[in-house]
Amino acid sequence: MSEYAVQTRGLTRDFSTVRALDHLDLDIPHGIVFGFLGPNGAGKTTTIHLLLGLLKATEGSAHVLGLDVFSQASQIRAQSGALLEHTGLYERLTAQENLEYYGRIARMSSGDRSMRIRELLEKLDLFDRRNESVGKWSRGMKQKLAVARALMHHPRLLFLDEPTSGLDPISASTLRDDLAMIAANEGVTVFLTTHNLTEAEKLCAQVAVIREGKLLRVGSPDLLRTQEAAPRMEVVGTGFSESLLAALRSHPEVLSAELINSHLIIETQPSADTAPLVNLIVTNGASIEEVRKGKASLEEVFLTLMEEEK
Repeated sequence: MSEYAVQTRGLTRDFSTVRALDHLDLDIPHGIVFGFLGPNGAGKTTTIHLLLGLLKATEGSAHVLGLDVFSQASQIRAQSGALLEHTGLYERLTAQENLEYYGRIARMSSGDRSMRIRELLEKLDLFDRRNESVGKWSRGMKQKLAVARALMHHPRLLFLDEPTSGLDPISASTLRDDLAMIAANEGVTVFLTTHNLTEAEKLCAQVAVIREGKLLRVGSPDLLRTQEAAPRMEVVGTGFSESLLAALRSHPEVLSAELINSHLIIETQPSADTAPLVNLIVTNGASIEEVRKGKASLEEVFLTLMEEEK
């Protein structure tokens, strides 16, 4: 078995005068949730279509589950599940009938189909609704069933293209929790495209950031936060004057100091010591209630990368 679930080298796709994907190099290990992040039009969906053999590359190579996407695409699709632009559900059928249909397509035995349908519907808290027509369901419930549909045949790799797009916050949060549980329990590799950075930060062991078809960064969310954003202090209190901000900004260990929602946000050099900065704040007349140290969010890193690459 190949060391990687997905491996690409120089993968490129041109559409007329537009380069949708520009020499993409990826190495995605087995058994992780991998987040492919970028704004709309960045090349995320094109990448999935290339990896499934639904599009032909202009240049480069790609292997999925150790199989060549150009000569073994049908085998890749047989071992993969996908939830792309549409749910793939038949709304006049019940939840059970939908999964039964896809199980038959996958040539699963009657016994395996029955066990798998029950297993997936119970995991996704849909079993009690199994005999209802899907057309009557909420969008969030349909997306859950669509995930079950993609997992029906025990795929080794699951492609999810913006699975929570258009869902309300509660439905999106519930689906994220379900995806995390399923990825852990099933041992499946998940290739997740999203522009929801909170989603990626919660779910993904590794992420890649893409813009206009070009790969900008790849690594764990924590690594990207460490590499791309300065350490920060968030100070809660009162008396944060302009003179204090000026004093902080002139300090050699401080990169920036701003008031955001009445909180003092200070970005520092990696080696900065907090104690002298706290002392500086107090001696400039401010009262401190709490000091929090941390890193920028993945969303802040993402926005920084988008600005840097313009």
